[in-house]
Amino acid sequence: MSNTKNKKVPSELGTERISKLLRQYAIPAIIAQIAASLYNLIDRAFIGHIPNVGTDAISGLTNTFPFMNLSVAFGAMVGVGGATLLSVRLGQRDYDSAKNILGNLVTLNVIVGTIFAMASFLFIDEILLFFGASENTLPYARDYMEVILLGNIITHLYFGINAALRSSGHPQQAMTATIITVIMNAILTPIFIFWFGMGIRGAALATIMAQAITLVWQTKLLSNPNELLHLQRGIYKLRNEIVKKILRIGLSPFLINTAACMVVIIINKGLRENSISIDDGDISTAAYGISNSMQFIFVMIVLGLTQGMQPIVSYNYGAKRPDRVRKALMQTMMWATLVTTLGFVVCVGCPGLVAQIFTSEPLLIERTSWAMRVMCMFMPVIGFQLVTTNFFQSIGKVNRSIFLSLTRQVLMLIPLLIILPQFFGIEGVWYSMPISDIVAAMLTVVTLVLQFKEWKNEKANVNL
Repeated sequence: MSNTKNKKVPSELGTERISKLLRQYAIPAIIAQIAASLYNLIDRAFIGHIPNVGTDAISGLTNTFPFMNLSVAFGAMVGVGGATLLSVRLGQRDYDSAKNILGNLVTLNVIVGTIFAMASFLFIDEILLFFGASENTLPYARDYMEVILLGNIITHLYFGINAALRSSGHPQQAMTATIITVIMNAILTPIFIFWFGMGIRGAALATIMAQAITLVWQTKLLSNPNELLHLQRGIYKLRNEIVKKILRIGLSPFLINTAACMVVIIINKGLRENSISIDDGDISTAAYGISNSMQFIFVMIVLGLTQGMQPIVSYNYGAKRPDRVRKALMQTMMWATLVTTLGFVVCVGCPGLVAQIFTSEPLLIERTSWAMRVMCMFMPVIGFQLVTTNFFQSIGKVNRSIFLSLTRQVLMLIPLLIILPQFFGIEGVWYSMPISDIVAAMLTVVTLVLQFKEWKNEKANVNL
Protein backbone atom coordinates (compact mmCIF):
# COMPACT_ATOMS: atom_id res chain seq x y z
CA MET A 1 0.00 0.00 0.00
CA SER A 2 1.39 3.37 -0.92
CA ASN A 3 1.87 6.12 1.59
CA THR A 4 -1.21 8.37 1.57
CA LYS A 5 0.00 10.77 4.25
CA ASN A 6 -0.77 14.41 3.41
CA LYS A 7 -2.79 13.26 0.41
CA LYS A 8 -6.45 14.16 -0.01
CA VAL A 9 -8.51 10.94 0.33
CA PRO A 10 -12.23 11.12 -0.63
CA SER A 11 -13.68 9.29 2.44
CA GLU A 12 -16.80 11.45 2.90
CA LEU A 13 -18.71 9.09 0.60
CA GLY A 14 -18.93 6.60 3.46
CA THR A 15 -19.74 8.99 6.30
CA GLU A 16 -21.72 12.04 5.13
CA ARG A 17 -25.55 12.07 4.94
CA ILE A 18 -26.83 10.56 1.70
CA SER A 19 -29.09 13.53 0.95
CA LYS A 20 -26.17 15.92 1.31
CA LEU A 21 -23.87 13.73 -0.77
CA LEU A 22 -26.47 13.43 -3.51
CA ARG A 23 -26.80 17.21 -3.65
CA GLN A 24 -23.04 17.65 -3.56
CA TYR A 25 -22.35 15.13 -6.33
CA ALA A 26 -25.54 15.19 -8.38
CA ILE A 27 -26.06 18.95 -8.73
CA PRO A 28 -22.67 19.52 -10.38
CA ALA A 29 -23.24 16.45 -12.57
CA ILE A 30 -26.73 17.67 -13.52
CA ILE A 31 -25.40 21.10 -14.43
CA ALA A 32 -22.65 19.40 -16.42
CA GLN A 33 -25.15 17.17 -18.22
CA ILE A 34 -27.47 20.07 -19.02
CA ALA A 35 -24.48 21.96 -20.33
CA ALA A 36 -23.41 18.93 -22.37
CA SER A 37 -26.90 18.58 -23.85
CA LEU A 38 -26.64 22.18 -25.01
CA TYR A 39 -24.01 21.07 -27.54
CA ASN A 40 -26.70 19.61 -29.77
CA LEU A 41 -29.18 22.38 -29.01
CA ILE A 42 -26.67 25.12 -29.81
CA ASP A 43 -25.66 23.44 -33.05
CA ARG A 44 -29.26 22.85 -34.12
CA ALA A 45 -30.47 26.30 -33.14
CA PHE A 46 -27.80 28.01 -35.27
CA ILE A 47 -27.71 25.47 -38.09
CA GLY A 48 -31.51 25.52 -38.43
CA HIS A 49 -31.39 29.23 -39.22
CA ILE A 50 -28.70 29.05 -41.94
CA PRO A 51 -30.37 30.74 -44.93
CA ASN A 52 -31.80 28.40 -47.61
CA VAL A 53 -30.34 25.18 -46.14
CA GLY A 54 -31.67 25.08 -42.57
CA THR A 55 -34.01 22.08 -42.87
CA ASP A 56 -31.57 19.95 -44.90
CA ALA A 57 -28.75 20.88 -42.53
CA ILE A 58 -30.75 19.88 -39.44
CA SER A 59 -31.75 16.64 -41.14
CA GLY A 60 -28.09 16.03 -42.04
CA LEU A 61 -27.09 16.65 -38.45
CA THR A 62 -29.75 14.15 -37.34
CA ASN A 63 -28.15 11.59 -39.68
CA THR A 64 -24.93 11.95 -37.68
CA PHE A 65 -26.69 10.86 -34.45
CA PRO A 66 -25.84 7.17 -34.93
CA PHE A 67 -22.24 8.06 -35.73
CA MET A 68 -21.99 10.21 -32.61
CA ASN A 69 -23.71 7.55 -30.49
CA LEU A 70 -21.27 4.93 -31.70
CA SER A 71 -18.30 7.13 -30.82
CA VAL A 72 -19.83 7.86 -27.41
CA ALA A 73 -20.39 4.11 -26.94
CA PHE A 74 -16.67 3.37 -27.18
CA GLY A 75 -15.80 6.40 -25.05
CA ALA A 76 -18.36 5.41 -22.38
CA MET A 77 -17.02 1.85 -22.28
CA VAL A 78 -13.67 3.24 -21.15
CA GLY A 79 -14.78 6.36 -19.25
CA VAL A 80 -17.74 4.97 -17.29
CA GLY A 81 -16.06 1.59 -16.77
CA GLY A 82 -12.89 3.22 -15.48
CA ALA A 83 -14.72 5.76 -13.29
CA THR A 84 -16.91 3.08 -11.67
CA LEU A 85 -13.93 0.81 -10.97
CA LEU A 86 -12.06 3.82 -9.60
CA SER A 87 -14.86 4.56 -7.09
CA VAL A 88 -15.04 0.94 -5.95
CA ARG A 89 -11.29 0.79 -5.32
CA LEU A 90 -11.41 4.05 -3.38
CA GLY A 91 -14.20 2.58 -1.24
CA GLN A 92 -11.98 -0.43 -0.60
CA ARG A 93 -9.05 1.91 0.16
CA ASP A 94 -6.98 0.23 -2.53
CA TYR A 95 -5.21 3.41 -3.58
CA ASP A 96 -2.42 1.80 -5.60
CA SER A 97 -4.95 0.12 -7.87
CA ALA A 98 -6.90 3.39 -8.16
CA LYS A 99 -3.80 5.18 -9.48
CA ASN A 100 -3.19 2.53 -12.12
CA ILE A 101 -6.86 2.61 -13.13
CA LEU A 102 -6.56 6.35 -13.77
CA GLY A 103 -3.51 5.85 -15.99
CA ASN A 104 -5.09 2.99 -17.90
CA LEU A 105 -8.24 5.07 -18.44
CA VAL A 106 -6.16 7.76 -20.17
CA THR A 107 -4.23 5.28 -22.32
CA LEU A 108 -7.34 3.38 -23.40
CA ASN A 109 -9.10 6.60 -24.41
CA VAL A 110 -6.21 7.53 -26.71
CA ILE A 111 -6.13 4.07 -28.30
CA VAL A 112 -9.88 3.70 -28.73
CA GLY A 113 -10.33 7.27 -29.99
CA THR A 114 -7.60 6.83 -32.61
CA ILE A 115 -8.84 3.48 -33.93
CA PHE A 116 -12.45 4.66 -34.17
CA ALA A 117 -11.55 7.83 -36.08
CA MET A 118 -9.26 6.05 -38.55
CA ALA A 119 -11.76 3.27 -39.27
CA SER A 120 -14.63 5.76 -39.71
CA PHE A 121 -12.75 7.96 -42.18
CA LEU A 122 -12.23 5.03 -44.54
CA PHE A 123 -15.97 4.52 -45.09
CA ILE A 124 -17.55 7.79 -44.04
CA ASP A 125 -19.97 8.18 -46.97
CA GLU A 126 -21.07 4.55 -46.89
CA ILE A 127 -21.63 4.73 -43.13
CA LEU A 128 -23.70 7.93 -43.32
CA LEU A 129 -25.86 6.55 -46.14
CA PHE A 130 -26.43 3.40 -44.10
CA PHE A 131 -27.37 5.61 -41.14
CA GLY A 132 -30.16 7.18 -43.17
CA ALA A 133 -28.66 10.15 -45.02
CA SER A 134 -30.29 11.10 -48.33
CA GLU A 135 -28.67 12.64 -51.39
CA ASN A 136 -29.85 16.04 -50.09
CA THR A 137 -28.46 15.66 -46.57
CA LEU A 138 -25.27 13.60 -47.13
CA PRO A 139 -23.01 16.63 -47.86
CA TYR A 140 -24.04 18.31 -44.59
CA ALA A 141 -23.64 15.12 -42.54
CA ARG A 142 -20.21 14.47 -44.09
CA ASP A 143 -18.97 18.02 -43.50
CA TYR A 144 -19.94 17.80 -39.84
CA MET A 145 -18.54 14.32 -39.12
CA GLU A 146 -15.19 14.85 -40.86
CA VAL A 147 -14.33 17.63 -38.41
CA ILE A 148 -15.69 15.69 -35.41
CA LEU A 149 -13.61 12.63 -36.30
CA LEU A 150 -10.43 14.71 -36.63
CA GLY A 151 -10.90 15.72 -32.99
CA ASN A 152 -12.09 12.32 -31.76
CA ILE A 153 -9.11 11.71 -29.45
CA ILE A 154 -9.68 15.10 -27.82
CA THR A 155 -13.35 14.26 -27.25
CA HIS A 156 -12.59 10.87 -25.69
CA LEU A 157 -9.92 12.29 -23.37
CA TYR A 158 -12.16 15.21 -22.41
CA PHE A 159 -15.04 12.98 -21.30
CA GLY A 160 -12.76 10.32 -19.78
CA ILE A 161 -10.81 12.74 -17.60
CA ASN A 162 -14.04 14.45 -16.53
CA ALA A 163 -15.40 11.09 -15.35
CA ALA A 164 -12.17 10.50 -13.41
CA LEU A 165 -12.41 13.93 -11.75
CA ARG A 166 -15.98 13.25 -10.64
CA SER A 167 -15.25 9.76 -9.29
CA SER A 168 -12.14 10.85 -7.40
CA GLY A 169 -14.03 13.40 -5.29
CA HIS A 170 -14.06 16.50 -7.51
CA PRO A 171 -17.62 16.89 -8.84
CA GLN A 172 -17.39 20.69 -8.78
CA GLN A 173 -14.35 20.69 -11.05
CA ALA A 174 -16.00 18.21 -13.43
CA MET A 175 -19.04 20.49 -13.59
CA THR A 176 -16.90 23.58 -14.20
CA ALA A 177 -15.07 21.82 -17.03
CA THR A 178 -18.33 21.07 -18.82
CA ILE A 179 -19.71 24.57 -18.32
CA ILE A 180 -16.51 26.11 -19.70
CA THR A 181 -16.77 23.88 -22.76
CA VAL A 182 -20.38 24.79 -23.47
CA ILE A 183 -19.76 28.52 -23.03
CA MET A 184 -16.81 28.32 -25.42
CA ASN A 185 -18.93 26.33 -27.87
CA ALA A 186 -21.78 28.85 -27.69
CA ILE A 187 -19.36 31.69 -28.42
CA LEU A 188 -17.43 29.98 -31.21
CA THR A 189 -20.35 28.35 -33.08
CA PRO A 190 -22.02 31.50 -34.48
CA ILE A 191 -18.60 33.01 -35.21
CA PHE A 192 -17.51 30.03 -37.31
CA ILE A 193 -20.90 29.47 -38.97
CA PHE A 194 -21.85 33.04 -39.88
CA TRP A 195 -18.81 35.29 -39.51
CA PHE A 196 -16.29 32.94 -41.15
CA GLY A 197 -19.00 31.42 -43.40
CA MET A 198 -18.02 27.83 -42.53
CA GLY A 199 -21.60 26.55 -42.27
CA ILE A 200 -22.10 23.20 -40.57
CA ARG A 201 -18.33 22.58 -40.47
CA GLY A 202 -18.05 25.63 -38.24
CA ALA A 203 -20.42 24.08 -35.70
CA ALA A 204 -18.27 20.93 -35.53
CA LEU A 205 -15.01 22.89 -35.29
CA ALA A 206 -16.42 25.02 -32.46
CA THR A 207 -17.25 21.84 -30.51
CA ILE A 208 -13.77 20.34 -30.88
CA MET A 209 -11.95 23.60 -30.10
CA ALA A 210 -14.04 24.14 -26.98
CA GLN A 211 -13.22 20.62 -25.77
CA ALA A 212 -9.52 21.07 -26.52
CA ILE A 213 -9.32 24.28 -24.50
CA THR A 214 -11.05 22.63 -21.55
CA LEU A 215 -8.90 19.49 -21.82
CA VAL A 216 -5.80 21.58 -21.16
CA TRP A 217 -7.40 22.91 -17.97
CA GLN A 218 -8.56 19.42 -16.91
CA THR A 219 -5.08 18.01 -17.39
CA LYS A 220 -3.61 20.75 -15.22
CA LEU A 221 -6.14 20.01 -12.45
CA LEU A 222 -5.43 16.28 -12.54
CA SER A 223 -1.66 16.85 -12.47
CA ASN A 224 -1.67 18.27 -8.91
CA PRO A 225 0.82 16.13 -6.91
CA ASN A 226 -0.94 17.07 -3.65
CA GLU A 227 -3.91 14.95 -4.69
CA LEU A 228 -3.91 11.22 -3.98
CA LEU A 229 -4.98 10.54 -7.56
CA HIS A 230 -3.07 12.52 -10.15
CA LEU A 231 -1.38 12.04 -13.50
CA GLN A 232 2.15 10.76 -12.89
CA ARG A 233 4.78 8.48 -14.36
CA GLY A 234 4.35 4.72 -14.18
CA ILE A 235 0.55 4.52 -14.34
CA TYR A 236 -0.10 4.54 -18.09
CA LYS A 237 1.11 1.06 -19.01
CA LEU A 238 -1.92 -1.10 -19.75
CA ARG A 239 -2.46 -3.80 -17.15
CA ASN A 240 -4.38 -6.81 -18.37
CA GLU A 241 -6.53 -7.26 -15.25
CA ILE A 242 -7.48 -3.56 -15.05
CA VAL A 243 -8.31 -3.36 -18.76
CA LYS A 244 -10.56 -6.43 -18.52
CA LYS A 245 -12.46 -5.02 -15.54
CA ILE A 246 -12.86 -1.56 -17.12
CA LEU A 247 -14.23 -3.06 -20.32
CA ARG A 248 -16.47 -5.49 -18.43
CA ILE A 249 -18.07 -2.75 -16.33
CA GLY A 250 -18.17 -0.42 -19.33
CA LEU A 251 -19.95 -3.02 -21.45
CA SER A 252 -23.36 -1.85 -20.21
CA PRO A 253 -23.02 1.83 -21.26
CA PHE A 254 -21.35 0.64 -24.47
CA LEU A 255 -24.38 -1.49 -25.31
CA ILE A 256 -26.76 1.34 -24.32
CA ASN A 257 -25.12 3.74 -26.76
CA THR A 258 -24.68 1.10 -29.46
CA ALA A 259 -28.36 0.25 -29.12
CA ALA A 260 -29.16 3.97 -29.39
CA CYS A 261 -27.12 4.01 -32.60
CA MET A 262 -29.11 1.10 -34.03
CA VAL A 263 -32.40 2.66 -32.99
CA VAL A 264 -31.67 5.99 -34.69
CA ILE A 265 -30.63 4.18 -37.86
CA ILE A 266 -33.91 2.25 -37.95
CA ILE A 267 -35.96 5.35 -37.08
CA ASN A 268 -34.29 7.42 -39.81
CA LYS A 269 -34.81 4.67 -42.37
CA GLY A 270 -38.39 4.07 -41.19
CA LEU A 271 -39.29 7.75 -41.50
CA ARG A 272 -37.83 7.93 -44.99
CA GLU A 273 -39.28 4.68 -46.30
CA ASN A 274 -42.78 5.55 -45.07
CA SER A 275 -42.76 9.15 -46.31
CA ILE A 276 -44.41 10.22 -49.55
CA SER A 277 -41.24 11.80 -50.96
CA ILE A 278 -37.56 12.44 -50.25
CA ASP A 279 -38.31 16.01 -49.13
CA ASP A 280 -41.09 14.79 -46.82
CA GLY A 281 -38.68 12.24 -45.38
CA ASP A 282 -36.13 14.98 -44.72
CA ILE A 283 -38.80 17.01 -42.87
CA SER A 284 -39.76 14.00 -40.73
CA THR A 285 -36.11 13.28 -39.96
CA ALA A 286 -35.56 16.92 -38.95
CA ALA A 287 -38.69 16.78 -36.76
CA TYR A 288 -37.33 13.67 -35.04
CA GLY A 289 -33.98 15.40 -34.50
CA ILE A 290 -35.61 18.41 -32.83
CA SER A 291 -38.00 16.30 -30.73
CA ASN A 292 -35.23 13.97 -29.65
CA SER A 293 -33.04 16.92 -28.66
CA MET A 294 -35.72 18.32 -26.38
CA GLN A 295 -36.38 14.98 -24.72
CA PHE A 296 -32.64 14.54 -24.46
CA ILE A 297 -32.32 17.58 -22.17
CA PHE A 298 -34.43 15.94 -19.46
CA VAL A 299 -32.80 12.56 -19.99
CA MET A 300 -29.41 14.22 -19.50
CA ILE A 301 -30.59 15.71 -16.20
CA VAL A 302 -31.48 12.19 -15.07
CA LEU A 303 -28.10 10.96 -16.24
CA GLY A 304 -26.58 13.73 -14.14
CA LEU A 305 -28.47 12.36 -11.16
CA THR A 306 -27.19 8.86 -11.89
CA GLN A 307 -23.64 10.17 -12.24
CA GLY A 308 -24.00 11.81 -8.84
CA MET A 309 -25.38 8.56 -7.43
CA GLN A 310 -22.69 6.36 -8.97
CA PRO A 311 -19.68 7.20 -6.74
CA ILE A 312 -21.91 7.14 -3.62
CA VAL A 313 -23.35 3.72 -4.45
CA SER A 314 -20.07 2.23 -5.70
CA TYR A 315 -18.07 3.46 -2.70
CA ASN A 316 -20.58 2.21 -0.12
CA TYR A 317 -21.09 -1.06 -1.96
CA GLY A 318 -17.32 -1.58 -1.83
CA ALA A 319 -17.35 -0.58 1.86
CA LYS A 320 -20.23 -3.08 2.53
CA ARG A 321 -22.81 -0.47 3.60
CA PRO A 322 -26.07 -1.77 2.01
CA ASP A 323 -28.24 0.63 4.02
CA ARG A 324 -26.52 3.63 2.41
CA VAL A 325 -26.64 1.97 -1.01
CA ARG A 326 -30.43 1.53 -0.85
CA LYS A 327 -31.01 5.01 0.49
CA ALA A 328 -28.99 6.58 -2.34
CA LEU A 329 -30.95 4.55 -4.88
CA MET A 330 -34.39 5.51 -3.56
CA GLN A 331 -33.61 9.22 -3.30
CA THR A 332 -32.19 9.28 -6.83
CA MET A 333 -35.28 7.51 -8.18
CA MET A 334 -37.58 10.07 -6.60
CA TRP A 335 -35.77 13.05 -8.12
CA ALA A 336 -35.40 11.37 -11.51
CA THR A 337 -39.14 10.75 -11.73
CA LEU A 338 -39.86 14.38 -10.90
CA VAL A 339 -37.49 15.51 -13.66
CA THR A 340 -39.00 13.31 -16.38
CA THR A 341 -42.50 14.31 -15.30
CA LEU A 342 -41.51 17.95 -15.80
CA GLY A 343 -40.19 16.99 -19.24
CA PHE A 344 -43.54 15.43 -20.06
CA VAL A 345 -45.33 18.66 -19.13
CA VAL A 346 -43.04 20.80 -21.31
CA CYS A 347 -42.89 18.51 -24.36
CA VAL A 348 -46.58 17.64 -24.42
CA GLY A 349 -47.87 21.02 -23.23
CA CYS A 350 -46.05 23.46 -25.53
CA PRO A 351 -44.18 21.63 -28.32
CA GLY A 352 -44.82 24.40 -30.86
CA LEU A 353 -42.88 26.93 -28.81
CA VAL A 354 -39.98 24.50 -28.55
CA ALA A 355 -39.95 23.86 -32.30
CA GLN A 356 -39.72 27.60 -33.05
CA ILE A 357 -36.34 27.72 -31.31
CA PHE A 358 -34.90 25.58 -34.10
CA THR A 359 -36.82 26.63 -37.19
CA SER A 360 -39.21 29.20 -38.63
CA GLU A 361 -40.64 26.87 -41.30
CA PRO A 362 -44.37 26.26 -40.59
CA LEU A 363 -44.46 22.68 -41.91
CA LEU A 364 -41.48 21.62 -39.82
CA ILE A 365 -42.96 23.29 -36.71
CA GLU A 366 -46.26 21.46 -37.25
CA ARG A 367 -44.59 18.07 -37.82
CA THR A 368 -42.30 18.55 -34.80
CA SER A 369 -45.19 19.51 -32.49
CA TRP A 370 -47.09 16.31 -33.30
CA ALA A 371 -43.97 14.14 -33.06
CA MET A 372 -42.97 15.55 -29.69
CA ARG A 373 -46.35 14.80 -28.15
CA VAL A 374 -46.18 11.19 -29.31
CA MET A 375 -42.55 10.54 -28.36
CA CYS A 376 -42.98 11.93 -24.84
CA MET A 377 -46.29 10.21 -24.09
CA PHE A 378 -44.85 8.02 -21.28
CA MET A 379 -41.84 10.15 -20.46
CA PRO A 380 -42.35 10.12 -16.64
CA VAL A 381 -41.32 6.43 -16.42
CA ILE A 382 -38.01 6.92 -18.24
CA GLY A 383 -36.27 8.41 -15.18
CA PHE A 384 -36.95 5.39 -12.99
CA GLN A 385 -35.71 3.03 -15.69
CA LEU A 386 -32.46 4.92 -16.31
CA VAL A 387 -31.62 5.18 -12.60
CA THR A 388 -32.16 1.47 -12.02
CA THR A 389 -30.02 0.53 -15.02
CA ASN A 390 -27.16 2.71 -13.76
CA PHE A 391 -27.62 1.38 -10.23
CA PHE A 392 -26.97 -2.23 -11.26
CA GLN A 393 -23.90 -1.07 -13.18
CA SER A 394 -22.64 0.82 -10.11
CA ILE A 395 -22.77 -2.28 -7.87
CA GLY A 396 -21.16 -4.52 -10.48
CA LYS A 397 -24.36 -6.37 -11.51
CA VAL A 398 -23.37 -5.98 -15.12
CA ASN A 399 -25.69 -8.61 -16.58
CA ARG A 400 -28.78 -7.02 -15.06
CA SER A 401 -27.68 -3.58 -16.16
CA ILE A 402 -27.15 -4.85 -19.70
CA PHE A 403 -30.55 -6.60 -19.70
CA LEU A 404 -32.36 -3.42 -18.66
CA SER A 405 -30.37 -1.35 -21.15
CA LEU A 406 -31.25 -3.65 -24.01
CA THR A 407 -34.90 -4.00 -22.99
CA ARG A 408 -35.87 -0.43 -23.85
CA GLN A 409 -33.61 0.10 -26.84
CA VAL A 410 -33.36 -3.32 -28.47
CA LEU A 411 -35.63 -6.06 -27.15
CA MET A 412 -38.75 -3.88 -27.40
CA LEU A 413 -38.12 -0.81 -29.55
CA ILE A 414 -36.36 -2.35 -32.55
CA PRO A 415 -38.98 -5.09 -33.12
CA LEU A 416 -41.74 -2.48 -32.77
CA LEU A 417 -39.99 -0.20 -35.28
CA ILE A 418 -39.92 -3.08 -37.74
CA ILE A 419 -43.43 -4.47 -37.16
CA LEU A 420 -45.73 -1.48 -36.49
CA PRO A 421 -44.93 0.46 -39.71
CA GLN A 422 -46.11 -2.60 -41.65
CA PHE A 423 -49.61 -1.93 -40.33
CA PHE A 424 -49.69 1.79 -39.48
CA GLY A 425 -47.14 3.35 -41.83
CA ILE A 426 -45.14 6.31 -40.56
CA GLU A 427 -47.30 6.60 -37.43
CA GLY A 428 -46.09 3.13 -36.47
CA VAL A 429 -42.54 4.50 -36.35
CA TRP A 430 -43.52 7.30 -34.00
CA TYR A 431 -45.71 5.22 -31.66
CA SER A 432 -43.05 2.51 -31.28
CA MET A 433 -41.06 4.81 -28.99
CA PRO A 434 -43.59 5.44 -26.18
CA ILE A 435 -44.77 1.80 -26.22
CA SER A 436 -41.22 0.55 -25.61
CA ASP A 437 -40.82 3.07 -22.76
CA ILE A 438 -43.78 1.76 -20.78
CA VAL A 439 -42.97 -1.94 -21.30
CA ALA A 440 -39.31 -1.41 -20.31
CA ALA A 441 -40.42 0.37 -17.12
CA MET A 442 -42.59 -2.61 -16.14
CA LEU A 443 -39.68 -5.03 -16.58
CA THR A 444 -37.45 -2.69 -14.56
CA VAL A 445 -39.85 -2.84 -11.61
CA VAL A 446 -39.76 -6.65 -11.68
CA THR A 447 -35.94 -6.74 -11.85
CA LEU A 448 -35.54 -4.31 -8.95
CA VAL A 449 -38.04 -6.21 -6.77
CA LEU A 450 -36.05 -9.41 -7.36
CA GLN A 451 -32.86 -7.62 -6.29
CA PHE A 452 -34.46 -6.40 -3.06
CA LYS A 453 -35.67 -9.94 -2.30
CA GLU A 454 -32.17 -11.25 -2.93
CA TRP A 455 -30.71 -8.77 -0.42
CA LYS A 456 -33.41 -9.64 2.11
CA ASN A 457 -32.61 -13.35 1.84
CA GLU A 458 -28.87 -12.68 2.19
CA LYS A 459 -29.50 -10.65 5.35
CA ALA A 460 -31.73 -13.38 6.79
CA ASN A 461 -29.05 -16.02 6.14
CA VAL A 462 -26.41 -13.89 7.87
CA ASN A 463 -28.64 -13.57 10.97
CA LEU A 464 -29.19 -17.35 11.26
